[in-house]
Amino acid sequence: MEVIGKIKLIGETQTFGSNGFRKRELVVTTDEQYPQMLMIEFIQDKVDLLNSYSVGQDVKVSINLRGREWINPQGEAKYFNSIQGWRIENLSQAAPQDLPPAGQFEPAPDLMSDEPDDLPF
Repeated sequence: MEVIGKIKLIGETQTFGSNGFRKRELVVTTDEQYPQMLMIEFIQDKVDLLNSYSVGQDVKVSINLRGREWINPQGEAKYFNSIQGWRIENLSQAAPQDLPPAGQFEPAPDLMSDEPDDLPF
């Protein structure tokens, strides 16, 4: 599944427990009639994917939906959902910076005037 929208917030990397579990949260605002602000978790080695992104960028995030059950001390079942990101792609179109303006190019010569028409079809 994918979520497309604009980055609203990128959280700091959080580390939990002695095993070094890492998590980082990203909030994306969708571009719909009724925009949604979706919190997407990146965990473990995927937290580093967010290092090159910033607030305001248009992105496409590949996600997995996760669900789990928890039984509270009273024996009642509670259910929790999360959205986990595993890939992020920049959708903002940046203009190439090393190309000269189009006005500096010369038009190509007419190559057809000197070429014989010897194609078999």
